[in-house]
Amino acid sequence: MKIENILPATGKLAILTPGMGAVTSTLIAGVLATRKGLAKPIGSLTQMGKIRLGKRSENRSKLISELVPLAGLDNIVFGGWDIYSDNAYEAAVKAKVVDRYLLEQVREEMELITPMSAVFDERFIKNIQGENIKRFKTKMDAAEMLIQDMRHFMKHNNCSRAVIVWCASTEAYNPIKEVHQSIKAFEEGLRNNHPLISPSQIYAYAAIKERIAYVNGSPNVSVEIPALQELALEMSVSIGGSDFKTGQTLMKTIIAPGLKNRLLGVEGWFSTNILGNRDGLVLDDPESFKSKEVSKGGVLEDILSKEEYPDLYGNLFHKIRIEYYPPRGDNKEGWDNIDIVGWLGERMQIKVDFLCKDSILAAPIVLDLALFIDLSQRAGMRGIQEWLGFYLKAPLTKPGIKAVNDLSLQLLKLENTLRFFAKEELINHLGLTHYGVDEE
Repeated sequence: MKIENILPATGKLAILTPGMGAVTSTLIAGVLATRKGLAKPIGSLTQMGKIRLGKRSENRSKLISELVPLAGLDNIVFGGWDIYSDNAYEAAVKAKVVDRYLLEQVREEMELITPMSAVFDERFIKNIQGENIKRFKTKMDAAEMLIQDMRHFMKHNNCSRAVIVWCASTEAYNPIKEVHQSIKAFEEGLRNNHPLISPSQIYAYAAIKERIAYVNGSPNVSVEIPALQELALEMSVSIGGSDFKTGQTLMKTIIAPGLKNRLLGVEGWFSTNILGNRDGLVLDDPESFKSKEVSKGGVLEDILSKEEYPDLYGNLFHKIRIEYYPPRGDNKEGWDNIDIVGWLGERMQIKVDFLCKDSILAAPIVLDLALFIDLSQRAGMRGIQEWLGFYLKAPLTKPGIKAVNDLSLQLLKLENTLRFFAKEELINHLGLTHYGVDEE
């Protein structure tokens, strides 16, 4: 594929999020505070990341924001949907993530950001209920309501384009079935209220029909279905997913590749989490937890492949637990016990105790995904954007292509994609010229 011209990031960009709770309110507060010079966007590649260009001898690098035409923070407008009617400031106060003194300095702007009524189905999310919900006869009607929301929001806020990033709760496990296999079957299912079409799939469908780029930040099965991937190609829309890589899984994608690279065996990896926010409450339902378990579990099995190294990982026992513990709120604790095997079969252990703020880690991911998927859309990229897998637990790939979960390899792919967009030389790190070999 050849990129001729990337459309400029002119005008306002709407970042719309299904779900306006802890993650979204933390994101909004952070962007507003950064605009005012009250804080720094730590954790965001689009705002602080640099990228090497050319050969090492050139000693040349640029900020990513200078290399490719990203939307500026001053040109972002936030909106979204939620089952609760709290404005962004009220949601942030309840979430108790952002420092209250800092929050008060952006209160006026955040109070103006109120959620649109949400498409909700209690069969897919059982442990929470809200009053700000759309009423509709068919799921196709619900999709049309969402499309009208998108159009109205963009017109009212004078936005030239939009992206959608799913930031709502995890739905019950919903594997791909016949209704998900083609867009024809899916649209018929929408019209007939098929029980296996979830709210997240309705949001994704509405976005793609409106030619709005969409990223799935949860383990929900939404843009993961063949029908919506087919539609994204047909409508020339960029899509990405799935599930923000924030805490424990981030650690796994850092540690596991290192163990594999040094050919150390792993017999067992036990992971448990405690958290007390809305996400924790939702995941207390076994069906929602199943979605998360599938997303979190696949990362390790991919990196420590028993097919590739049966002697090292053939008997790997991997168990994941998530426990709802209200006193912690958004302060998540991820504890890992790793049983490893070294030279001569000697057994050793690694213990990891990661105490983190879930939404603080997720907010810059949402920002980067929104700005990068907008760039991808303006570059004319269609369908699945695998290069965004750096941010995600279960990176979407084209059918038949194995996902890469090694964080360092994901970063290399992301950086080379940005070099490609900027018409810069791709970097393979061979450095043959330093060994007397002509790379040409």
